[in-house]
Amino acid sequence: MDDKIQAEVIDSSSQIQENTEEKSHPSDVCGKILSPKKILIQHKLTHSSSKPYQCGICGKQFSNNNLLTHHKHVHTREKLYQCYICDATFSTKGLLCSHSCIQKGERPHRCDICGKTYSRSGQLSSHKYIHTGERRHHCEICGETFSRSANLSNHKLIHTGERPYQCHICGKKFARNADLSCHKHIHTGERPYHCDICGTTFAQSSSLSKHKRIHTGERPYQCDVCDKKFNTSGHLSTHKRTHTGEKPFRCDICGKTFTRSSSLSQHKPIHTGERPYHCDICGKTFSTTRNLTRHKRIHIGKKPYHCDICDEAFSTMVRLSSHIRIHTGEQPS
Repeated sequence: MDDKIQAEVIDSSSQIQENTEEKSHPSDVCGKILSPKKILIQHKLTHSSSKPYQCGICGKQFSNNNLLTHHKHVHTREKLYQCYICDATFSTKGLLCSHSCIQKGERPHRCDICGKTYSRSGQLSSHKYIHTGERRHHCEICGETFSRSANLSNHKLIHTGERPYQCHICGKKFARNADLSCHKHIHTGERPYHCDICGTTFAQSSSLSKHKRIHTGERPYQCDVCDKKFNTSGHLSTHKRTHTGEKPFRCDICGKTFTRSSSLSQHKPIHTGERPYHCDICGKTFSTTRNLTRHKRIHIGKKPYHCDICDEAFSTMVRLSSHIRIHTGEQPS
């Protein structure tokens, strides 16, 4: 692989020292020390809304030329940087550095507020918004705010419906390349991420992170309207629509709208008649996994929903709600 750059991430303890004669320049916004001065100038653009560098292929804008150069690799699929441990290749040196930290188990970036550590500085920067509550990126269509420009870009695809990344195996399309990469694990069966507490495996690192909150009880995402807390940003975004009334997911057959994409997916089989989920005990078929899960409780006798008045248990929330009316005298609507 002659055109690949064999790169090894050097441990911080043995990194080549920068020229000590070069004057350090502090950012007057965040206090970060940078050298040389041109790096400080580029860094200051991250605090402003100015993005003067535009990709000539897709129109995406960036605050400095380096970010634009790195972005262009998305279109060319050029991956110049290779890991010396596993031979994986990357489009930027920063991605290689992050990958190497994961390989070595290093998490050198530490939050000075809560002590949580990360393998990438970008992850730490994103995490800090949980503490500050800063959401400076606004959607000009619906007004929703985000802590990161990447989250805003992903959100905008809800409005445009754009899904440019397609799986070459099943044809399913995705809004982000990262979502496509995660989807491919369905076909390969690969689940490389393990929970060190209970041993459950996951196809995505983000799924593992969310799962771990079951063990820790962490709910870091708080609604700024009612103060309710959630364990994922996705659950918080969905919850906020109960305050705004927003229903961005629309059925292209009947026009019905939904607050969640999963609700739209569950709705669509009404039109197609598709029932792809089979009970392995009795063979009955269902249009959604949720309905299959509810059905299976009949066979195993599981009744997770308890009445807090008389402690009677039920297999579904609907049956519990109907039962509670016996105590309250409420008439069904």
